[in-house]
Amino acid sequence: MIKTGIKDFYIKFAEEKDIPRVLAYIRKLAEYEKKLDKVEATEESLMQALFTDRAAEVIFAVYAGKIVGFALFHKSFSTLTGKPGLHLVDLYIEPELRGRGLGKTMLSYLASLAVERGYGRFEWWALNWNEPAIELYKKWGAPPMDDMKVYRMCDDNLKNFANFYLKGEAEKA
Repeated sequence: MIKTGIKDFYIKFAEEKDIPRVLAYIRKLAEYEKKLDKVEATEESLMQALFTDRAAEVIFAVYAGKIVGFALFHKSFSTLTGKPGLHLVDLYIEPELRGRGLGKTMLSYLASLAVERGYGRFEWWALNWNEPAIELYKKWGAPPMDDMKVYRMCDDNLKNFANFYLKGEAEKA
């Protein structure tokens, strides 16, 4: 366990036995974001991604001996810095414990992990409607990137586009 500056608050890395809890937190966050119907992750897919492929990592927030939140993150890369970065995908703290600095401490730990690993940046996304979080991020020195938007391709669009290179129609694009 990783000690923090908050009494009775620790951070720990997830282990294989924690997969059901990781999925439960993914579902809790998706419910908060009103996207529970979009969750396709399973214990099997998470086991493969987190512990076989090592595509991402998870840390847990442990307060008074109980797991009360999680963060899922992965390595990214910046061509501008020529260095890897750390990309936070999800962060969730149980509602009754919000406002106590647990989330900020988790973010601070991830920033320290990025520094320790020699990464050039630490970044994450926030939903446009999540004004309380956005205001905190700005206050902490992480303003939004106004010159970029996130684009996402998935489902049938992803499959169709994945085969585009085989069709010889690039000049029409």
